[in-house]
Amino acid sequence: MHSSESLGSECRSQRNLSILRRVPVHIHVEFTPYTLRWFNKSRLKSSMMATLFLGLFLFLLQPVAVPSRPVFDLSRVLPPPALRYLVQNSAGSGEPFREAVFPNGTIQRLPQTIIIGVRKGGTRALLEMLNLHPEVRAADSEIHFFDWEGNYEKGLQWYSRQMPISYPHQTTVEKTPAYFTSHKVPERIYKMNQTIRLLLILRDPTERVISDYTQVLFNRMQKHKPFQSVEELLVRGGRINVDYKAINRSLYYIHLQNWLRYFPLSQIHIVDGDRLIRDPFPEMEKVEKFLRLSPRINRSNFYFNKTKGFYCLRDGARERCLHESKGRTHPPVDSAVLNKLHGFFSEPNRKFFDLVGRTFDWH
Repeated sequence: MHSSESLGSECRSQRNLSILRRVPVHIHVEFTPYTLRWFNKSRLKSSMMATLFLGLFLFLLQPVAVPSRPVFDLSRVLPPPALRYLVQNSAGSGEPFREAVFPNGTIQRLPQTIIIGVRKGGTRALLEMLNLHPEVRAADSEIHFFDWEGNYEKGLQWYSRQMPISYPHQTTVEKTPAYFTSHKVPERIYKMNQTIRLLLILRDPTERVISDYTQVLFNRMQKHKPFQSVEELLVRGGRINVDYKAINRSLYYIHLQNWLRYFPLSQIHIVDGDRLIRDPFPEMEKVEKFLRLSPRINRSNFYFNKTKGFYCLRDGARERCLHESKGRTHPPVDSAVLNKLHGFFSEPNRKFFDLVGRTFDWH
């Protein structure tokens, strides 16, 4: 009895399920305005979050940006000792050393060549002639960085800012004649750059002494200050006055020995100042070769000015001479004093010739 009822109930359930499978089911969802607003806000928030996460993901994946031009690498242009000095010097000043690099590819950097002297040896003429070369950029004034404590304490950052703006392929040159006779300068330059090329222009020591005196004489006369005659300064007690600074500056072998403690002679090119005045081109050819410059200075760059009595420069259509303060006429000097001066320099000159392995046409 119970089994037949159970069987009948099961048959009815299967029949009802069969009917439901054949009847299509439609789900009707009705959205009210409130429901639609909620739905749109929810979808907007989800979209914003997805966009934010996508942007963050792409940002983390992108490579490091590369600047439009390479960063100037000092290690490619300066030897290791110079780089160490830059670090030490910068640490003392409290600010890092940076070469100035400009958008057009020009730079403002430390000099690769320095004209170290000698005073009244023809340094200005040498600089002006060297500046004829298109691959040379020269500082306009004497910097006095290595010999004046006030300037040296400002550091290499300040020093480099005194240099002209140049292109990487050009050579930067600085001229301070007082460097040659300063005892502390060679070591300071060596610490900056031990491979630097140095130019030293010298002339007959006696002529250099008289020229030195002439410059001081004119300066004192312009300022209406008293002055002594050259004979009074040159001779004291019947002997050459070795305390006179102009005499000391002409003792070339003493000062050069100090430089040779730090630099080999191969890094110091000695320009014959007397020959440079008489015939500039051969001396400038040697300078170009020493500085490893292409030969761009020609004889046509020089012409003799009969009015001034020395060579002037021609750069294309432009002609120029040195300042009127250059090539001043020397005051007459007593012949006995001149002979005494020539005799005094005889031995120092011989020592200098032995030191450099060449001779000069000096008295």
